[in-house]
Amino acid sequence: MVDDPVLTNPPQRSRRPDGRRQRSERTRQLIIEAYLKLLGEGIRTPTASQIAEQAGYSVRSIFERFTDLRALSLATADHAIMVGQTESEAQDVDGDRPTRIRSHVRIRAHACEKWLPLWRAMLEIQDQLAELKTRVMLVRMANLERLKLMYGPELGILPEAERQQLLYALGALTSFESWDQLRHCYGLTVEDAQAVWRTAIDRMLPTG
Repeated sequence: MVDDPVLTNPPQRSRRPDGRRQRSERTRQLIIEAYLKLLGEGIRTPTASQIAEQAGYSVRSIFERFTDLRALSLATADHAIMVGQTESEAQDVDGDRPTRIRSHVRIRAHACEKWLPLWRAMLEIQDQLAELKTRVMLVRMANLERLKLMYGPELGILPEAERQQLLYALGALTSFESWDQLRHCYGLTVEDAQAVWRTAIDRMLPTG
């Protein structure tokens, strides 16, 4: 009996990416970018209509990809955390004290300047969305971990209780809220705000 060619040579599934899925993911990303742009322009709570217009899509397109605007905020936070981790890789960890302070402050200031509008939006609605509140805490803890990494030699000479107190103080000093005050309350330039942080950090760290 001759073998059935359909059974012996089954058709191979195409390995090409699903074009519709790629387009949907691209649309999703553009909606996130539109939301970020509006926040950056000072619109604290963009509406679906504003986001849709900025992205160049319909309001329906937004809600086909996000259940509501809080879900969009959560997705945007996750996007920002992922990008921020890539952009904020620690540098000069083994440098001398002035080098480490300058490097840390420069990278941290860049992150605060870029993501501050989103941070404000996250704080405003975190109590309405438990997952978003968790993201806020994760970001704060990541800041503490970076401080431990950059200032290990100085923190390491302190007793545990003092070390933890100093770590919390440094975390508050280099928070988004602190950057917001320096830049938008006191009107400092980016460089002047960094100088404030550098001086304060140097004074707060113990000397061996």
